[in-house]
Amino acid sequence: MATDIQAKLSNLSMSAQKVRLVVDTVRGKPVVEAINTLKFMTKSAAKPVQKLLVSAVSNAEENFGVSRDDLYIYKITADEAPTRRWRRFGARGRFKPILRRSSHVSVILRERE
Repeated sequence: MATDIQAKLSNLSMSAQKVRLVVDTVRGKPVVEAINTLKFMTKSAAKPVQKLLVSAVSNAEENFGVSRDDLYIYKITADEAPTRRWRRFGARGRFKPILRRSSHVSVILRERE
């Protein structure tokens, strides 16, 4: 049975929709290749996702003694977190709602057989 190595990033101040664009490009790839891909991506969500992956790899090496060359991204998701709501006053006494969206990102790594 393969052990799952997990890492989570909570309340990333970026919408889940934007983070999913980055997450979908690295899903299923070997970890070393995924980190290199994220390093050269121009999306702003790439940096926090890269930090999360590096954290998950160091968890694997420290706690489970697994080499980073044997790991691949088994599952990675970007889910919605609570939305902060703001008001901005508009014309004719109305107000325009501003939604500050955030997201939770979680990654599960597995060892290749």
